Order: sequence, then C-alpha cells, then structure tokens
Amino acid sequence: MKKLVRLRHDRMVAGVLSGLAAYMDMDATVVRLLFVALLLITGVMPFAILYALAVLIIPSEENVV
Repeated sequence: MKKLVRLRHDRMVAGVLSGLAAYMDMDATVVRLLFVALLLITGVMPFAILYALAVLIIPSEENVV
C-alpha cells in the first residue's frame, strides 16, 4: 500500500510536491509546474496556505515506519 510522505531525496522546499508526485506516479517537475501555475492563476495565498498545511499534516518519510 502506498503512503503519502514528504520525500527527503527529491525535495526543493519541504518535499511535499515530490512526495505527491511519487504517490501519483508522476514526474515531480510536472507536479511542481502545475503547482506554480495554479499558484499564479488563483493568487498566491490559497495555494500557499494549502502548501503550509500540507507541510504540517503530511509526515516526513523518515518518521514513517
């Protein structure tokens, strides 16, 4: 069973988007580009808040057994 975790080896900021990409079997670059596009289209605050919440909620891969 796959688990959503923040990756340490392929991270730019906190590993949220690379973990999400690994969970969805997508390229991390594509997920990052989609995130930036949505960030700019909707205004920065909604997705910035979602990213901050994801950092707090999604566990790091080193903390998952």
